[in-house]
Amino acid sequence: MNDTSIEAIVALAKAAQAQYEAEGSQARYNRAAQAVAWAIMEPARNRDLAELAVQTTGLGNVPDKITKNHRKTFGLMHDLKDAVTFGVMSDDPTSGITEIARAKGVVAAIVPSTNPAATPANNIINALKCGNSIIVAPSPKGVACAERLLDYIYTEFAKIGEDPNLVQMIPPPGSKEKTQALMDACDMIVCTGSQNNVHRAQTAGTPAVAVGAGNVTVIVDETADLAEAAKKIRASKCFDNATSCSSENSAVVVDAVYDAFVAAMAQEGGALVDDENGIVAKLWPNGHLNRSVIAQDADKMIAALDLDVPEGTDYIAVPTRGIGPDHPLSGEKLSRVLALYRASGFDEAVTMTRRIQVYQGAGHSVGLHSNDDNRARALATAIPTSRVIVNQAHTFATGGAFTNGMPFSLSMGCGTWGGNSVGENVNYRHFMQSTKIIREIPTREPSLDAIFAEYWDAAGR
Repeated sequence: MNDTSIEAIVALAKAAQAQYEAEGSQARYNRAAQAVAWAIMEPARNRDLAELAVQTTGLGNVPDKITKNHRKTFGLMHDLKDAVTFGVMSDDPTSGITEIARAKGVVAAIVPSTNPAATPANNIINALKCGNSIIVAPSPKGVACAERLLDYIYTEFAKIGEDPNLVQMIPPPGSKEKTQALMDACDMIVCTGSQNNVHRAQTAGTPAVAVGAGNVTVIVDETADLAEAAKKIRASKCFDNATSCSSENSAVVVDAVYDAFVAAMAQEGGALVDDENGIVAKLWPNGHLNRSVIAQDADKMIAALDLDVPEGTDYIAVPTRGIGPDHPLSGEKLSRVLALYRASGFDEAVTMTRRIQVYQGAGHSVGLHSNDDNRARALATAIPTSRVIVNQAHTFATGGAFTNGMPFSLSMGCGTWGGNSVGENVNYRHFMQSTKIIREIPTREPSLDAIFAEYWDAAGR
């Protein structure tokens, strides 16, 4: 019988990685990444994984998961196409420094049930592109999807003669003990998911790249194109039934356009439900999110909340002013429910948004629908956030898009505001390190005057 202990699979991963790096080349790393990408992007397999994900997790919907599996992987491969991850990365005769790309070793990837195929595939591609091996630790509901994904990857690996031990997963059934043992034994952890997992990853004693909680707030000001803003918010809010950490959870609308924006939302399937207490009671029965509402299609969400809303409603917007732990609507809802705030003007909108982020989602991202770019700059310095997404559908833009310059990713770092070591989208650069060769160069020591002249003029010696 094969040994499926954590120690055994880590040993296999270490041996496979050592050989992969020792006999590696940029072409080999590229080919392995392409194999994994095609394993999930091939249309029949993509659909199968999407259907299995919804069936086993009960979260999201099949068409959007198909889109996510394809778009995130395709975008990632575009980002990686010309990335140098093997051999000489740079050679600068002026500084005398040559930088050599190096792998990190065995990566442990802790992945969530919300994206049981797209997130592990993203991590596997990044790991292999940089010369690593990887072991996936899926959530309990994501086990079947991870197993199926790995089967597809092994099929592609067989075509190119690649070592299947480069990509493994914790043998089911998973457990906190197994995941902890994996985190202790690997060389690097990348963690996306519950904040409990993130905390455990960051305190495991192994170098970790982990991301904070999302709870996106979007501001709509008086200069915005209201029809476009409503259209983009609907598309983003409803995508994969609001499973994304980048899904809008609150909208703060300035008073001058509040009524007009509510009308624009209605045109886009957003129904105003002015019953905060009733929605809170039904959405958090017994203090926990209602599983009949979380990440469900609109009709199931409407039925579970027992709503009387117009036909064609895709999501609901619930007016509120409360922010903080006593006001759960201000937090992440993982459902087609949007908290709606009314601000007297832009300054108050910023204040409200800051309070929401400080309560939950600090460091992640905020959105702005405005035609005044100065307001984007003001927001970027007033809010504890790593990203300000301007005039875009937030879910699609935050994790990278072909229409913006962000790296494609399913894991958004939140900086120190969110308790993370990184504030950028987790990408291939986090899966590699480097060795620098430093040569002597002619001296570049400046004079004291060159450094202090300006200070001496202002303050004296």
